This record gives sequence, structure tokens and C-alpha cells, in this order.
Amino acid sequence: MKTFQRRQVLRSAALVAAVAATGVGRAAFGEERKSVRIGYAISKTGPNAGGAGITTLPNYLLWVKDVNDAGGLELPDGKKLPIEVIEYDDRSSSEEVVRATERLATDDQVDFILAPWGTGFNLAVAPLFDRYGYPQLAVSAVTDKAPQFVQRWKKSFWMLGGGHDYAKALASILVEANKAGTINNKVAMVSVADGFGIDLVSAARPAFKEAGIEVVYDQTYPLATSDFSPVINEAMASGADSFVAFSYPPDTFALTQQAQVASFNPKVLYLGVGTGFPVYGKNNGENATGIMSLGGIDPANKANEEYRKRHEAHTGIAPDYWGSVITYASLQMLQEAIKRKGLDREAVSAELASGTFETVLGDTKFEENQLRKLWWTGQWQNGQFVGVAPSDRQGVSKVVLPRQEWKKA
Repeated sequence: MKTFQRRQVLRSAALVAAVAATGVGRAAFGEERKSVRIGYAISKTGPNAGGAGITTLPNYLLWVKDVNDAGGLELPDGKKLPIEVIEYDDRSSSEEVVRATERLATDDQVDFILAPWGTGFNLAVAPLFDRYGYPQLAVSAVTDKAPQFVQRWKKSFWMLGGGHDYAKALASILVEANKAGTINNKVAMVSVADGFGIDLVSAARPAFKEAGIEVVYDQTYPLATSDFSPVINEAMASGADSFVAFSYPPDTFALTQQAQVASFNPKVLYLGVGTGFPVYGKNNGENATGIMSLGGIDPANKANEEYRKRHEAHTGIAPDYWGSVITYASLQMLQEAIKRKGLDREAVSAELASGTFETVLGDTKFEENQLRKLWWTGQWQNGQFVGVAPSDRQGVSKVVLPRQEWKKA
């Protein structure tokens, strides 16, 4: 049986002083509270570590630093309490993330729990968040079942939309490119056999069919696949101008490199999670131009630009172009809800559901516990991953197709 790693407790200088003064990490019964305990289980090792280490964990660390540098979380009476963090490595294991989340709730008795990385992991822990009464700000989770989940788990909040949102946006782009004579109406498609891939491909099949797009190759592959040459060869032989992969970061990077080796040059190349990572653009240089994926940014958004600069300055890495800013915004929402309602999780959850919050996204509000104002499709253009859909959203960039062929080094 696997065992938990020793927990890692992170504290600011202010919190260390408070702990030293009391001699304990949590105020004993009847004593004045000295901190707010916030815990999370995150993939620091294993195949999910790349995604969690770019989109989620740096924002958790940045937010804790920002809050503690400002004196702590503010409560309704104006008092501020520093954040004490209890962190577990879930080792990219669904069993471990469940065990760690339960331990945070029962043994550590933290005040709030932050969500893990990934669609599958958020679904795995949702019943525990609900059972123990914690609001779940599920940022890195894409699911069409969010409306049903909200009814089942009243304190769950879903912040990246559903597969149908991304699939319909992509289908619209392909239809317009086909009408313009830029591409044919055939698509080769692969998907990872995990919650994310299943949700996206299940939405893409009917979306493409409704749009008159013919799916000529449709293959699911298991997690931890590293050799995609059979997939690429089949896609090349399919006659499709468009290749779509609903992939996780290791797969996204591997597909990109192996497509270049095979000289596979689809006119539309749409890949999954990881495409919007800054390192993806850095690694591929000019070859990233024209590649599409989920997410994107408005490059003229000043609040986002300031956040990106501060993120890199404080964490040493650049945020991604999709979930990073939404992750930080979710924490700002939690912070403001605590300021308004205190540490009562029931009241905080109700405030999150009904309130409007000023975040790095601007005025931010849930619609039936879901964030709906999002970029559904992005594309690498001029060294940035910019939003190209919805086409009627302020700050949108025009999609550029066909994608250029690979440039050989």
C-alpha cells in the first residue's frame, strides 16, 4: 500500500513568528486564532507534474505570498490572519489525491482546501469536498456535466467550461476555413483516455457531424503513451487537412516533435493541454505559429499583462496562456469572499455563488456556479498564444490558416 509523504508546511515570516509565540501550528481550543489553514494536494511528481507545475502550483504559491506579504487574509472585522499551507504531493495518482484530500479535511482540519490539477482528479475529489463542506474551485477541469455536478455538489464551481464549448468553437473555425477553400472537410482526431480527453472527444464527434465535418480517423490512446508514430502515420494516410488531439502536456509535446520528424504537415493542427504553455512556444519557435488549442489571451488586456509580469517575477516561470490567470482569479474570489463572510465555509460558498469579484480577469461572476466568459480557442501568433474564439468577444485576434509547414533547423 502506498503511504503519504510527510506533509510540507509552508509559512511566511509573519506566520513563523506567530507559531513561535504560541508553540503550536494551530490555536488550541479557546485560544485566539493565529492563522488560516489552507491545504491542497497537487501533482509535484509523476506525469501530471508538468501541467500542475505550470498552471496550478505557481499560482497557489504566488497568492499565498501576496496575501501574507499584505498581512494575511482579511476578515469581516478588519483583522488579518496569515495563511498556513499544508501541501501534499498526490504523485499523479487518483488514489493518492483522494487520500490526501480526506486527510486534509479530517486529520489536518484545514479551513479551506484548494483544488487539484486535472479534470479527472477534480472529479475524484468532488464528493469529498462536498461531504466535508468545502467550496471546490475546480479551475483545471473541463466537463460538459458541470450543470449536473453543481446540482449534486452544491459547493462546487467549474471554471473552464465544457467540452462542447471548445468543440463547437473549433468546428466553426473549420467550417469557415472549408468555405474559404483553405482546407477540406476531413478531420483526423485522437484523444487521451482520461476525463479531459473523454469529455472533449465526446463533444467533438457530434459537433463535427452537425457542422458537416467528416471524421475520417478517431483513435483513443492510453495515458503515458510516448510513441505516437502509429497515430501520425494513420492521420497522414487519412487524407484529412486537419489533425485534432485532445491531449495532456506530455502527449502534446511528443505529438509536436514526432509530427516534425515525420514531416506531417496538416493545414490545421489543434493540440490539447500544454500548447498554451510558454515553454511550448519557446521550444518550437517559429514552428509554433498557427498551432491552435484551448484557451488564449487578449494581448492588449493590461490587467492580464501586469499579472503575467508579476507571476514570472515572483515564481521564476511564466504563466500559461489558458488556466493560469483563471487559477489566480479563483483565489482572489476566495480571498474576497472570506473578507466578506469570514471563515464560515457555508457562507463563503454562498458568496462565491452569488457575488461579483474584481480579479485579474476584471469583474468576475459565476453563472450557476460556472465561469462562462472564456476563450474557447487560441492560436500561436507572433510569439503569443492569443484568443481567436469567440469571434465576437472584445480583444479577439483573427485566426490565420493554413498553418505554415514545419521549418527545418
